[in-house]
Amino acid sequence: MPEFGSFCLLLALILTAYNFLVGGVALWGASPGGLRITAIPEARWNRLGETARRAGIASFVVLCCAAFALVWAAFTNDFSVEYIRAHSNIALNPAYKFAALWSGQEGSLLLWAFLLSAYGFVLRMRHRVDVRLSAFASVILAAVQVFFLLLLTIAATPFSIAPGAVAADGAGLNPLLQYPEMVIHPPMLYLGYVGFAVPFAFALGALMMRYPGEKWIHITRRWTMVTWLFLTCGIFMGAHWAYSVLGWGGYWGWDPVENASLMPWLTGTAFLHSVMMQEKRGMMKNWNVWLIFSTFMLTVLGTLLTRSGIISSVHAFAQSPIGAWFYTFIILVFLVCLITFLLRRDHLKSENKLESLVSRESSFLFNNMILLAACITVLWGTLFPLLSEAVTGSKVTMGAPYYNRVNIPIGLFLLFLTGLGPLLAWRSTTLRSIRRNFVLPAIFMVATALVLIIAGVRPWNDGDDMESTFFSLIAFTLAAGVITAIVEEFTRGASVVRTQTGKNLLSSMLLLTHRNTRRYGGYIIHFGIVVMFIGIAGGAFNRAAEMEMGYGDTLAIGPYRLVCQSITQDSKPEYDTDYAVLNVYRGNSYVTQLAPEKRTYFAGTDHEQSSTIVALHSRADADLYTVFEGRNPDSGRPIIKVFLNPLIAWIWIGVAIVVAGTFIALVPNLVRTPVRLRQGDSVAVPPAAALGATHVVARVPHA
Repeated sequence: MPEFGSFCLLLALILTAYNFLVGGVALWGASPGGLRITAIPEARWNRLGETARRAGIASFVVLCCAAFALVWAAFTNDFSVEYIRAHSNIALNPAYKFAALWSGQEGSLLLWAFLLSAYGFVLRMRHRVDVRLSAFASVILAAVQVFFLLLLTIAATPFSIAPGAVAADGAGLNPLLQYPEMVIHPPMLYLGYVGFAVPFAFALGALMMRYPGEKWIHITRRWTMVTWLFLTCGIFMGAHWAYSVLGWGGYWGWDPVENASLMPWLTGTAFLHSVMMQEKRGMMKNWNVWLIFSTFMLTVLGTLLTRSGIISSVHAFAQSPIGAWFYTFIILVFLVCLITFLLRRDHLKSENKLESLVSRESSFLFNNMILLAACITVLWGTLFPLLSEAVTGSKVTMGAPYYNRVNIPIGLFLLFLTGLGPLLAWRSTTLRSIRRNFVLPAIFMVATALVLIIAGVRPWNDGDDMESTFFSLIAFTLAAGVITAIVEEFTRGASVVRTQTGKNLLSSMLLLTHRNTRRYGGYIIHFGIVVMFIGIAGGAFNRAAEMEMGYGDTLAIGPYRLVCQSITQDSKPEYDTDYAVLNVYRGNSYVTQLAPEKRTYFAGTDHEQSSTIVALHSRADADLYTVFEGRNPDSGRPIIKVFLNPLIAWIWIGVAIVVAGTFIALVPNLVRTPVRLRQGDSVAVPPAAALGATHVVARVPHA
């Protein structure tokens, strides 16, 4: 099987190289001003390009076989393969044996190449949407694929044979990764990372061929939204894994690998907003191409940071020699983008200019600037240890205080723009419109601030925590205003539909959303983001308590009392475990029983590895989060740490709302089709029928 896997990788490299080289030659030969070989008709160039397209399709099938070969080796315990010996063992759960495909450096790079070939397969099968533009995108994707396949066949092959005699068992999977969410989180994150290669390829191809108009944006809008959704889910599944497994009471520690996934998300979000300016007003074309170029390069940088081991992280792999490959690739991509931009920049002239600072256009511009400021801040903090080591010889790490101090104000301004932007008109917003649209949100903001202050959220009384409490108060206040603005937009539009159709308000809202899924799906996404901000703002009020506990001991935190019922030890095939059984009371009422664990893994490993299994009780108002930290070496009694984390469940609820809003935005609009009336038929038409009472609704797809 390893020989078969190696052969598949080599064959995939040959097919992809053919797709890139022959496809590029065919495009050049068939284009005006290309090879100018008049003896060869355009139809023959097109046939040559078709063979390149089919080679790209075949490369997907071959990479499916390569991925299957590695998974098969894991399930059959083929420890002759060095990768399987290092990342699996006989006793490993089958789900985690499947996850071995991406649990190590070589396997994760194979997953990168496989997913890229899958995206390319879909693109090449849908090539008739725009044959020539799709051909350019296909060739560019093939160039990216060649890099990863060269890496897999030369520098990081997953099918290398382990030296010496075949081991009886493998080293096993890192205990931190033996968690159900980790079977889903890495592929989801990679679907986001890899997927941004598609809009990148379309943007670069459109620029190369001086593609007229904004059709390339219409073609790639759904690609970009689906990719952004995958990346969003991957990021927050990783945050939930960190919260549930690492046992430190938090979900985001500004770890370099966390930052690596956040940066392309920020620029990708900016791109999704910015392209609306190009579609509606023909503006910000330079911004858009560089936003998508930057997003793709940041995904490659994120893969470099994770896979090369150049940074220290709980997520990163060990030091390896593949860093030079990635540096070279990123430089080449940047040069290609820069040269293409310089040669074609006259094609990116704006059709309109910014007419007013108080307009929808200006809100998009500020939104872009804020998201880019956040990305640059995170990039600087992530790379600073490398830069400081190169300059001074000592590695200086930027901790969470740096990121929080800079990004919290940025995040609050972004929250403000989330509510402000949709209320502004295109081109210019009148004072009358501002008064009409902002009065109600302003009232709710003031009311929310007053209620919170009366309830005890008073930064001036919090001493050392004054800054975090102040920012939380601002976040709650802005969230109230944004939610009011979103609800106001829905109810205002639904009222018009209700007048025209006679439906109730809820049905009118549903019909309104169906008629413009992109706009109102976007509002729902914004609502989900606001809910997430509420959950994040609750972190200012976190509490923690720690105690060495024995039978009958009680630990109090907030409104809860935890009473130790027993301390138990157990053994499993892969690990030994210590856990405490804690009864939880709220006042005098019994709530639940929690059993935090400390596991020591030994199966298949040369040394013991430990991990915590968090036990938590989650409610809308707060999570009760318990950790078995270990035993006191002197007394043998367990040390239990407890966190009370207010509103954290709202983060996961917000993510679910964002997912729902994205799906709605991806659904084609329902458009109104005129009804043909027979002679003698009559119909009542309301005077204000802006949408037409003589219209019925039909579903049609939009790009």
